[in-house]
Amino acid sequence: MEAHSSSLEFTLQQLREVRAVLLRLHKALLESERVVYEQFYGRIQSKGEFFRLVVDHEWFSWLRPISQFIVQIDETLSSKEPVTLNQANELLEEARKLLSLGEEGTAVPNRYYRAIQRDPDVALLHGEVSKLLQQEGR
Repeated sequence: MEAHSSSLEFTLQQLREVRAVLLRLHKALLESERVVYEQFYGRIQSKGEFFRLVVDHEWFSWLRPISQFIVQIDETLSSKEPVTLNQANELLEEARKLLSLGEEGTAVPNRYYRAIQRDPDVALLHGEVSKLLQQEGR
């Protein structure tokens, strides 16, 4: 039971760290996409307009699964029910799939890959979260 408990704690800590980097990555992706969007459509005039675009405009739609995933992690970690090792591992696996660059043809990997290529902040955060996701439970 002791090994299971330390494995769960390690995995939960890993999940918290992944969430923190994902949040920073999501913010960097939003800013990176904003710059490219403005090159096509002109300057976004306010934070409110930017928020509306992020929520409603097709341009930013590929980022929504990342937003929703961060919310899913938050809901799991703040649940009144204790998080199981299986739940935490499933979320980490989902993060690996979400940030995978190998699945060609879908919007998230293609747009994500382009953001990594053009923006050093995104590339750095991608490397950071990838390293965290490579760690295995103790």
